[in-house]
Amino acid sequence: MQNLFTASISPLWNNGQPDQGKIDPRQRAWLEVDSAAIQHNARALKTYIGKKCILMAVVKADGYGHGAKTVASAALKGGASCLGVATLQEGIELRECGLICPILILGNLTNIEELGPCLDWDLMPTLSSAREALLCQNIAESRRRKFKVHVKVDTGMTRLGCDFIDAFEFIEVIKSLRNLVLKGIYSHLALADGDVSTDAEAITSLQKQRFESLLNNLQGTKDSICIHFANSSGTLRDSKLHYDMVRVGLALYGYLPRFLHKESLDLKPAMKVKAKVSFVRNVPTNTGVGYGHQFITDKDSRLAVVGIGYADGVSRSLSGRISVLCQEKFVPQVGAIAMDQLVLDISNHPEIKVGDVVTLLGEDGDQKIDPQQWSDISGSIVWEVLCGFKNRLPRLVI
Repeated sequence: MQNLFTASISPLWNNGQPDQGKIDPRQRAWLEVDSAAIQHNARALKTYIGKKCILMAVVKADGYGHGAKTVASAALKGGASCLGVATLQEGIELRECGLICPILILGNLTNIEELGPCLDWDLMPTLSSAREALLCQNIAESRRRKFKVHVKVDTGMTRLGCDFIDAFEFIEVIKSLRNLVLKGIYSHLALADGDVSTDAEAITSLQKQRFESLLNNLQGTKDSICIHFANSSGTLRDSKLHYDMVRVGLALYGYLPRFLHKESLDLKPAMKVKAKVSFVRNVPTNTGVGYGHQFITDKDSRLAVVGIGYADGVSRSLSGRISVLCQEKFVPQVGAIAMDQLVLDISNHPEIKVGDVVTLLGEDGDQKIDPQQWSDISGSIVWEVLCGFKNRLPRLVI
């Protein structure tokens, strides 16, 4: 998990004085994570899906960069009943934090060295083939225990999961293995976040049809297990995709998939990215700035250096194409974004000085910068922007 500092103001200062040997985590650059926003979003989503549908909080990739422990705890308080992670290590780390709710590993575990600890830590693996099922059976039988598992069915994502054509037979194999307990059957949507003017609607409909065909063949089996299909996009797109549980990631963090608009769903972004101005200088006209001199001043200019760069998660592809907020004003970034620093043109903002805080993502007063803006500029997606912030940025839990 990433470095977490929990504080209302600062965790390292006593009566205005620093604790010996420690530094203020806001010394250079940091993330602020609003745990109350996560809890609010979980509560809003739970209300939206209704009492009969279970909310799984997807906290993989260290809680989409927000800090998995912080997000998991807040989501559970807000109404989530279980957690989804991608890797064995992510699941173990949550258990080590004392979380005892059901945790599903969404990635594939393929050997005894992974599946053994999965059983030890009471984590549920995703099974995509009979091979992994037999491994789980052998491990559980040798320890005289039951192994709770979920089966994934590929209905059109063409990634993990047994082919939907073979799914019924595969599930029958699972049921025949005495030490396995089938707790869930699920699939994953490929285009649920697509524009309705594309073929997203048709592909989603086809996936649902394939999934329904399997469920109909299972007859009484599905009554005793959890059926789930929808990610954030599917959850918000169509209530018919909800089934027994939904797996929500992006919406939990306060963002909607691009082509889905739910004005009635009041979500609050939970992350702010901030950094400090570390140097200010005046330069004459025709001065090259940064690597490659991608920016050359066209007048006498005043520049500010900010201590954050692409090694922290601010993509170099954003160079010269974004602005930051300082004192509730938009300030342009200029030149190439470097590994540890970027440069602002503050010629029109003489009040900005060393030590001032700039907001790269999030709100500053009435103004805000959304990660969708960054993803549009860089040709990426919001998910990648959020997950891209690196370990050396402290997470301050507000």
